[in-house]
Amino acid sequence: MHDFHPSAALLELCELMAGEPLLVLTGAGVSTASGIPGYRDKEGVRHGRAPMLYQDFVGSAAARRRYWARSMIGWPRVWQARPNAAHQALARLAAAGRLAGLITQNVDGLHQQAGSDGVIELHGNLHRVRCLDCGKGLPRSDVQALLEAQNAQLRDVEAALAPDGDALLADALLEGFRVPCCPCCGSDLLKPDVVFFGEGVPAEQAAAAGQSINQAPALLVVGSTLMTYSSFRLCRSMADRGKPLMAVNMGRTRADDLLRQKIELPCERVLPWLAGQLDAP
Repeated sequence: MHDFHPSAALLELCELMAGEPLLVLTGAGVSTASGIPGYRDKEGVRHGRAPMLYQDFVGSAAARRRYWARSMIGWPRVWQARPNAAHQALARLAAAGRLAGLITQNVDGLHQQAGSDGVIELHGNLHRVRCLDCGKGLPRSDVQALLEAQNAQLRDVEAALAPDGDALLADALLEGFRVPCCPCCGSDLLKPDVVFFGEGVPAEQAAAAGQSINQAPALLVVGSTLMTYSSFRLCRSMADRGKPLMAVNMGRTRADDLLRQKIELPCERVLPWLAGQLDAP
């Protein structure tokens, strides 16, 4: 980090964090250095295929077949991903008492792997699965074993990784694919424990995030364009309270006009520098 030259905005952020702990909200940009693709470009425009909609997943057996086939190929690479310097720096800052809390939009579990406790997972966790009929919860690794046992023809297929453990799989490979069924009730309505588009944030997570916003003196957004309303509304709520709102993000965010400062540098460089400056252990 000897060639890292902090900007005035970064020095202001460092001074703010030295005074009192602040709340952090993270997005996909925190995990891209771990090999997990983000959703949007620097202008906030979504790239790739349209995301799975909750209504389609629940209402269409074909949609579930498409989801699980692509997830069978893509999920193992998310499971094998490891925290990068940004995740590790946030855990160090929290251990040093510099954070008032951590909210993430990510579903990869990398903050917890890095050692962060009490993470509010706004959009769930990809490594859990639940049955929409009987409510049974399962580790995603157990579901992967079912998928591979029933669909040996796809075990060695190579495909490009997409966000959230998705993979770009040719439609021709979906023929004959068998979706996993709940080992408790036999239903084929197993769903990853994440918030799909068109689905609301669970009440418990929404309440926890709202309470954090009420209590925190300031909010730092890291690696998020804030294009989803569930995250943008937290920023707007913070701004409405007259509390400082800052961001570390490469490119445009939905809350640009609300930000006190924006630092357009890679978060895996900025956060370790902050941790070092604030004497985190």
